[in-house]
Amino acid sequence: MKLYSPMTLGGLELPNRIIMAPLTRCRSGEDGVPNPLNVEHYAQRASLGLLVTEGTYPSKAGQGFPGQPGLVTEEQIAGWRNVADAVHDAGGRVFAQVMHAGRVTHPDTNGGHQVVAPSAIAIEGQTRTYNGKQPFPAPHALTEEELPGIIEEFVQGSRNAIEAGLDGVELHGANGYLLHEFLSASTNVRDDGYGGSPQNRARFVAEVVKAVAEAIGADRVGLRISPEHNVQSTLELDDADVHETYGALIDAIAPLNLAYLSILFEQPSAHLVQDLRQRFGGPVMLNSGFSVITNREEALAILDDGLADAVVVGRAAIANPDLARRWQENLPLNTPDPSTFYTPGAVGYTDYPAL
Repeated sequence: MKLYSPMTLGGLELPNRIIMAPLTRCRSGEDGVPNPLNVEHYAQRASLGLLVTEGTYPSKAGQGFPGQPGLVTEEQIAGWRNVADAVHDAGGRVFAQVMHAGRVTHPDTNGGHQVVAPSAIAIEGQTRTYNGKQPFPAPHALTEEELPGIIEEFVQGSRNAIEAGLDGVELHGANGYLLHEFLSASTNVRDDGYGGSPQNRARFVAEVVKAVAEAIGADRVGLRISPEHNVQSTLELDDADVHETYGALIDAIAPLNLAYLSILFEQPSAHLVQDLRQRFGGPVMLNSGFSVITNREEALAILDDGLADAVVVGRAAIANPDLARRWQENLPLNTPDPSTFYTPGAVGYTDYPAL
């Protein structure tokens, strides 16, 4: 069964093809410093092929959630070094997901910083902040002159991840956050070189990926995308436009020879997914569920049918630190408890038992 066969990912050799999804867990306190609880959580799951950390902000303005860890301060870098050391000591491999929240935040969460996005369009609804729930604010539309500074935030956050001893970074271009906001015609209504056509909307994301790859090495960089996911008011409803936009993005970054492309999409066999995979030309990992548990049979089928090179798993990895063994031996699973996904403390985080 291909799911349990080794694979090369950039400069890493993975013992299996089960990848832990980046999972927001909000357990790093107001200072955003990874703590002993975070260290334990990641080390427990080191037998998975690769761990991808929860979304980690590269600048304080990019923080999206209370309790989210950062890759900015010396204390945060030191905290991630503890995580990396523990995962490596347990025989594992770990990439940091570098995530700028864009408009999916509030000054009460990001330390009073201006909320930014490609265009000045607010999300409908409310966000949880350190001061309770607040309406999403109208973001500042980034000027062309400001974009190099945002790119530098991604670059510096990625450099900090490598300094901390993490094996690489996954750039978060999915789920309605800043990079995804540039890709979507519903959130990017710019009329300059970064908006309008699919090629222009893909341009900023490609520039971020290229800059990070140049800074830390392409074999240490992955990109996560979620075309047509339609969350957080980032809507992609025109199939032709979506295909052209993501095709332009992948064509722009394919020559870099990145470590991987991670695609969140419900139908693994969809023409869009398989076309992007062919265009990318390198390892592609697939996440077929969001708020849906990916089960063993589905993971096996995705690999055995040749639809991806690895499978990205979220909720099953939350509840089963030894998921690789349980799936390989077809053993019973713990059931994840959604009520503890975002709560502080060890309950629902480090207390799921291994067999």
